[in-house]
Order: sequence, then structure tokens, then C-alpha cells
Amino acid sequence: MTQVWFRPYVWIDYRLAVLFIVIIPLILLIWAFVQKAEGIQRLLMIYWRVASLWIITIYLMMGGFAVSFITDWIARILIPISLWFWVDLNDEIEYQPKGLLKLLFRSWRWATTVYSILGAIAFAPFLSCAFSSTTLKTNYCSVWLEAPLLFKDYFHHNSKPAFLGFLGIIALVIYVLYLSYFILFKLGKQGRSATQ
Repeated sequence: MTQVWFRPYVWIDYRLAVLFIVIIPLILLIWAFVQKAEGIQRLLMIYWRVASLWIITIYLMMGGFAVSFITDWIARILIPISLWFWVDLNDEIEYQPKGLLKLLFRSWRWATTVYSILGAIAFAPFLSCAFSSTTLKTNYCSVWLEAPLLFKDYFHHNSKPAFLGFLGIIALVIYVLYLSYFILFKLGKQGRSATQ
């Protein structure tokens, strides 16, 4: 595969995503449960429901599905929305006593918001990969599939990419159904306080 000039930046993006989207919020969620910080717990549970789209995207990319470029971009938009949309939780977290957990949570929330917004802007040109099978096979698009395939080699080395992609499609269908239900029914009835 010939080199593309932005390959190092793609790998940096994946490393930052693993850090900001998976590792830090997982640590914060465990910490919030130990500290019994209910506002942070609830916001992180909402965050994980939304951020699971990024994990689904990784499985779609393992399978080589073009729709993964759309789900990646949507995940980058939904993640900051999930962190700031809930007025009641924002107030509850704001009035929580000062401490290291609150400081680290707020720092992570701002860092993840900035990372996601900049990532969505930078990723927008690659949305064309979702609409053409010819474009998807070019180095311009396939460079985004390298990290998910490496993840597959580490954690699913005995599984076929097509099977993992199929699991991603099933998860995506469930995700879309759940999100649609939430938006049409729960959010419609309870508005910005629909956090439970």
C-alpha cells in the first residue's frame, strides 16, 4: 500500500479516541460509582450509550462497510451533545462539592468536546468514502481501516472480518432503534430532563 501523507494523523486520531472515548470515561465511571457521585454517574451512563456508536463503527470498519464512515462522523457529533445537553445533570454536577473527581471529569468533558468537534471537522472530507465502493478501495479511505484491522488481529484473531462487520451491522440496527425510541418518545415527553 502506497503511503498517504496523513496516515500518521489517522493513527494519532485513533490513539486519542481510545484515550478520550474509552479509557478515561471508563476510569471516571468506576470512580464516580465508588464516590457515589450520582450526577457524574448518570451523565457518564448517557455518554456510554451514545459513545457505543464509535465502538460499533470499529466493528463496521473491520468488516469494510462503507457506512462506518457515516457512523464515525455521527458519533463525533453526538458525543459532545451527550456531554452538554442535559440541563438537570449539568446543574447537579456544578453544585457538587469540589474535588479531584469533579475536576478531572470537567477537564475530560472539555477535552473530549474539543477533540470530537475538531475530529468531526477533520473527518468530514472522508464522508465521500461512504458513497462510492471505488473510493472506499483507495488508500485515501482504506487508511482509516488499518487501526480497526489491527484491533481485530489483537482481540479477534480467529474471527473473519465479515463476521465482525455483521455483528457491527446488528449492533447498529439495535442502536438506531433505541436512539429513535429515545428521541421520539422519551425526549419528546420529558425534554432535556429525560436522563433516566
